[in-house]
Amino acid sequence: MRHSSTRLGEGQGGFSILEMMFATVILLVGLVAIAQLVPASILMNQQNRTNSSALVFAQHELDQMLDQPVTVNSFTDALGNVCQLGNPAVTNTVQGTNVLLYSNPWNPNDARAVIDFTSSVPGYTFTFQDATDPSGTTYDVRWAVIITGNGSTASSKRFILGVRQVGGNGYFQPITLDTMVAR
Repeated sequence: MRHSSTRLGEGQGGFSILEMMFATVILLVGLVAIAQLVPASILMNQQNRTNSSALVFAQHELDQMLDQPVTVNSFTDALGNVCQLGNPAVTNTVQGTNVLLYSNPWNPNDARAVIDFTSSVPGYTFTFQDATDPSGTTYDVRWAVIITGNGSTASSKRFILGVRQVGGNGYFQPITLDTMVAR
């Protein structure tokens, strides 16, 4: 007859049931915390996609405006929208959508022009729906033009173009591009 040289429980180590319960609770708390990050990251990803799409569209539209001669009053963009580019005879005033100036409180010399989306001027606004976006995001596009010249001949144009998402849930920060072209 064989006899085991070890007795039950003698020399064996392990975790008690209490230690296992504590480890399981700590693991579950970590998993719940990570699981809460998934919806937040999906929301941030969607917002970043919308902001990137708005910026790319704004750059594309502004490029089309910059390609026009400074003497041109209007043009038809690639989407078929008739875009007003200001009257060259009216200089040094904002033409189109109203513009707001925001000053940096830490640097008073740093004022930024942004489009006022509470006002609308025909010919200086249109809406655009992104066909590549599965959610069908719609953007409100508005711009202003400031022409510099001697009263009858334009020498440069400053374009301030704003794009913001329309509809959806929440507040969407508008994209503003500001540039000047001289010829």
